[in-house]
Amino acid sequence: MPTTTTPVPVAEPDVVADTRPPRERRRPTAGRVLAWIGLITVLLVTVFPFYWMLRTSLSTNSALATDPGNLLPAGLTLDAYRRVFGLTSLEENLAQGGAGSALNFWVYLRNSVIVSTAITLGQVFFSAMAAYAFARLRWPGRNVVFAVFLAALMVPGIFTAIPNFVLMKDLGLLNTYAGLVLPTFFMTPFAIFFLRQFFLGIPREIEEAALIDGAGRLRVFLRVILPMASAPITTLAVLTYITAWNEYFWPLLVGQEESVRVLTVALGIFRSQTPFGTPDWSGLMAATLVAALPIVLLFVVLGRRIVNSIGFSGIK
Repeated sequence: MPTTTTPVPVAEPDVVADTRPPRERRRPTAGRVLAWIGLITVLLVTVFPFYWMLRTSLSTNSALATDPGNLLPAGLTLDAYRRVFGLTSLEENLAQGGAGSALNFWVYLRNSVIVSTAITLGQVFFSAMAAYAFARLRWPGRNVVFAVFLAALMVPGIFTAIPNFVLMKDLGLLNTYAGLVLPTFFMTPFAIFFLRQFFLGIPREIEEAALIDGAGRLRVFLRVILPMASAPITTLAVLTYITAWNEYFWPLLVGQEESVRVLTVALGIFRSQTPFGTPDWSGLMAATLVAALPIVLLFVVLGRRIVNSIGFSGIK
């Protein structure tokens, strides 16, 4: 006799209804509105000088004289950029209200790149070595020497400018790339302090493991410490590059010849050339904007890494 099997009902999982109320839209509070107003105000104050530089560079000198307060470019033209890049003749420069002499922009840009890159490479590498010695090595008088380095932070740079100038003159390095680079090539107290704080946070077990495996101190520094400190080293490199790029007083003292003249000094000389009694404001703003563009792009590319590494605290 055939048997029939009764299917066993399978209990369905209980469906829990989502009884939570819908997410309410945050109502703007007085504090939030004031914070946004303050943030927008600071942003406008920060960005407005760059806009004013762009507006002036796209104007003509004659229109700027008659309508200086207009927020829009007065007599929209690209003649200022053509003068900066050497695409106009001397007669055209004078006709456009420009300076009487040409601005060798590409030569000055090359000099700024060479000087800033050399200072950055040397200062970051040698400062990293010094910071490693202060943070990881044990030697007599280490804390005393480091205190002397920190005390050097309080010495204004103008106090060492004249002795350095005399030294460069005695060495015959005036109007040379070496004379521009050497005073800040090896290390600075800030760079050593900046990297030392990160090196102190690296676990010693990692370094000891490398030493047990047979690595020397130099190999540990190059193959272990530097890769782990890539974020603060990148930050220090960007800050050093920006500082070297914006330096004016020392290149003015040492690099007076056009062959080694950097952009900051060239812009100052270009500002003083006034064949018609007034500076070539549109050309000056165009040159300044183009000179600042590499630094702006550098910060845009590496800005996130810089911000993230400012508050570093060792290995996460």
